[in-house]
Amino acid sequence: MTYLEKVKHLLAESLSCQVTDFVYPPETKLGHLSWPLFSEAAKRKEAAPLLAIKLAAELNNSKKLPAAIKEVRSVGPYLNFFLNPDIFVLEVGAEIIKAGDRFGSQSKKSEAAVMIEYSNGNTHKELHVGHLRNISYGDAVTKILAASGERVIPVSYINDFGIHTAKTIWNWQRQKKYHLALEPKGYLLGRCYAESVKLIGEDEQAKKEVSEIMKLIEGRQGEVYELWQETRQWSIDYFNSVYEILNIRFKDTFYESDFIDRGLKIKEELLDRGILKNSEGAVIADLESENLGVLPIIRSDGTALYAVADLALASAKFSKYDLSESIYVVDVRQSLYFQQLFAVLRRMGYQEKMTHLSYDFLTLKSGMMSSRTGNVITFQEVLDEAEIRARQEIEKRHDKWSEDKIFKTARALAVSALKFEMIKIAADKVITFDIAESLRFDGYTAAYLQYTGARASSLLAKGNNFLNSVQAPNYEEPELVFALKLERYSEALDKAATDRDPSVIARYLFELAQAFNDYYQQRPILKSPPQVASGRLRLVHSFSQVLKNGFDLLGLIYLEEM
Repeated sequence: MTYLEKVKHLLAESLSCQVTDFVYPPETKLGHLSWPLFSEAAKRKEAAPLLAIKLAAELNNSKKLPAAIKEVRSVGPYLNFFLNPDIFVLEVGAEIIKAGDRFGSQSKKSEAAVMIEYSNGNTHKELHVGHLRNISYGDAVTKILAASGERVIPVSYINDFGIHTAKTIWNWQRQKKYHLALEPKGYLLGRCYAESVKLIGEDEQAKKEVSEIMKLIEGRQGEVYELWQETRQWSIDYFNSVYEILNIRFKDTFYESDFIDRGLKIKEELLDRGILKNSEGAVIADLESENLGVLPIIRSDGTALYAVADLALASAKFSKYDLSESIYVVDVRQSLYFQQLFAVLRRMGYQEKMTHLSYDFLTLKSGMMSSRTGNVITFQEVLDEAEIRARQEIEKRHDKWSEDKIFKTARALAVSALKFEMIKIAADKVITFDIAESLRFDGYTAAYLQYTGARASSLLAKGNNFLNSVQAPNYEEPELVFALKLERYSEALDKAATDRDPSVIARYLFELAQAFNDYYQQRPILKSPPQVASGRLRLVHSFSQVLKNGFDLLGLIYLEEM
């Protein structure tokens, strides 16, 4: 519980109301906390403005107020509370500095875990900037839930057994140029796949050849299967290299090829139980009674659809882990599919909470992306471009930095910029990606946040001697407004965890950075007398800590200098 929350609880006890009754006035000159009296006045059968006047007089003349409350005023139907800067700011600074990277986080809620599955890539295809939205979103939600007290198990599910693998291998065997290329083989497979789709087109002979390759892969023997194993590993190694760059960690990784056989057995069991049924040569789940239509499980030609492995995977998850909830991070196009999948799992007897955490599309200025058409920006391409632009900005500012320092800073700027663009907008909104905008230092970007953090770190480094001075309360309204914003970090975290929405944290950090820059312009810090500088630097220290904590939630990289 933060100091602000403690003040709210003490007020609620004094007023016999709920902590959730308090709101924040639109302007701090009206007060720092407010209690709308509409419901209370209705209970007492009094006019809200008159009740506000009466309560303000009673409280100001009583000893019921917490020490941090300086004054109470009536403003129409609202009872507004003004905080004491010396007490509040001092307590907030001490609290944040003591809590450090635990500030705002909550203790563990339950032994049961929440599993979150994301980064469901396809081997033999490229990782493009669209995948980056899934990865960044899933990772941020994982960290936000963990900070809110959940025991979170992040996992990835890789589709390594679809027809796309056969198309890629078909083209890889035909095009020797890929064998000779110098790029990482996992990256080359994506280009090979995109080209295969164009080459195959409506060519019936090519389709037959791909079908034969798929049968050999499914048979799990022979040279084609061995090539599938080798190329599959190239993709996995490439994915892992990207995860390393993005600092993504999974507790477990599942592969479709490991669950097909078990899924086919489950299909037979569900046919016996009447949960599935045969229909014109296919196997389906009839979900019309739940207004979910029909979910095909096996095609009429006998080939398995995604649900076969998904049913087996869900069963394995619930068997292996003690889960209170299983979350699937997949784009909005799959919404109906997951409703159908969850309906079948409930009929199988699984009552655990299952959630499809969907997100909308990411588009380019040229239109929608598609790995089939090749209209994509691959992850590697966008990372390279971001690093080039970041390096140019760094070299303008620091011509004496070492090559290693320039590279590390450019990588930190690039990775943070890309991640932030993926999560600063709510998941239900379309993102139109613009790499130039993502690296601006003066907008709603990671670079702006990183630059502000570096400014704070520079102040702390230069004013280190002042921090050791004896601190005396000397805070006024600017410090109070800034401290109040710092305290609301935990509220942002609570809302982000409840809504599973990292954009709440992104927006909070942006507003916090703006508040810091406003404060920096209003108040001299290093040029103040020692005791004044000490107090203000402790506030800067608190800001730096909260910014770092928020960066950790979003997977951004804090830079001490830029």
